[in-house]
Amino acid sequence: MSEFFAMGGHGVYVWSAYGLSLAALIGLGIWPLASLRAIVRRARARGRAGLQAEQPAPESE
Repeated sequence: MSEFFAMGGHGVYVWSAYGLSLAALIGLGIWPLASLRAIVRRARARGRAGLQAEQPAPESE
């Protein structure tokens, strides 16, 4: 088993390449989701600000 992971002395390079590739793929999967959440959050905040601006002020006597 250790021979498999060592890969004839090239294991460090091979496994680090696999690790960096996996990290990049995970990052590319998470990045759009985080961007979408930020866009939705901003849209909701703008919607709330717009609704508050449209409401008439309470009448004072």
